Amino acid sequence: MSFAIGPYRFSNRLVLAPMAGVTDRPFRQLCRQLGAGMTVSEMITSRPDLRDSRKTRLRMNHDGEPGPIIVQIAGGIPQMMAEAAAYNVSQGAQIIDINMGCPAKKVCKVDAGSALLRDTRLVESILRAVVAAVEVPVTLKIRTGWSRAQRNALEVARIAEDCGIAALTIHGRTREDRYQGSAEYETIRRVKQTVELPIIANGDIDSVRKAQMVVDFTAADAIMVGRIAQQRPWIFGQIEHYLNTGKEPVEPSDQLKQTWLISHLKNLYAFYGEHQGVRIARKHINWQLGHSDTYHIVKPALMQAQTATQQLQTIEAYFDNRYLESFDRAS
Repeated sequence: MSFAIGPYRFSNRLVLAPMAGVTDRPFRQLCRQLGAGMTVSEMITSRPDLRDSRKTRLRMNHDGEPGPIIVQIAGGIPQMMAEAAAYNVSQGAQIIDINMGCPAKKVCKVDAGSALLRDTRLVESILRAVVAAVEVPVTLKIRTGWSRAQRNALEVARIAEDCGIAALTIHGRTREDRYQGSAEYETIRRVKQTVELPIIANGDIDSVRKAQMVVDFTAADAIMVGRIAQQRPWIFGQIEHYLNTGKEPVEPSDQLKQTWLISHLKNLYAFYGEHQGVRIARKHINWQLGHSDTYHIVKPALMQAQTATQQLQTIEAYFDNRYLESFDRAS
């Protein structure tokens, strides 16, 4: 099954969550390759004075990605958000996503992200300004509310629908919860029963069975997968298989995992340049290999590698057990 936002129909109902410092262009491309139907850029600030920074320019780079290009913007000043939306559309964005879900202190302290949920009048002003500023679909990502005592997702959803928002993503936690405890889906379910907007459910979807449960319970049009994709980017294909067939997916072979990881690392080197790419690659290697019982043996060499060649050769040796054999002999 698939779902649509405005004129754009996606190949399936699986969305990669936008995560700052994670979902850069190489990672989005990897997840699309492995089954994600929709990806969204890392959060881009609405501040015009930061548009020319290297960090922002890299976040705005979508060269070679399949459309539609979805750019997430963050900020708390309606006119500035409208101008940021228009600017990103002029740079190729085909859908604008508004971030009112990030719980990070550095975002909330400047009255952006999930901090905006405290003030529904401001929420409405931002949504109306952005929708009026562009001719492309505008989507919104929120949490269930600012605090457990103020779960106002239903009110915000009604405002969003009235303002012309094209789709709504809801993370099943409040800003107060940050990433603690378990996500709840009852609020998402009630929103879906109340508004006509396409709803994307987000929060703790970390297995094929959990994905099926969330789809069944909330009746959401799509589901958004976040942190587990850092460890298992192939989970998108596994979830799609399970949703379509009801059968447990087969775990990819180590050979496939090696091929995907090396391809991703080469993409990182090309995107960032070798020096920065090698350093950024370290966290992706840790995420994907860190749960292996033998990873601790090779981790020091991988983290200390200074060149792409050193990093790739060490990974190849690890996967074909040459590194472990040499470690055993040294022991």
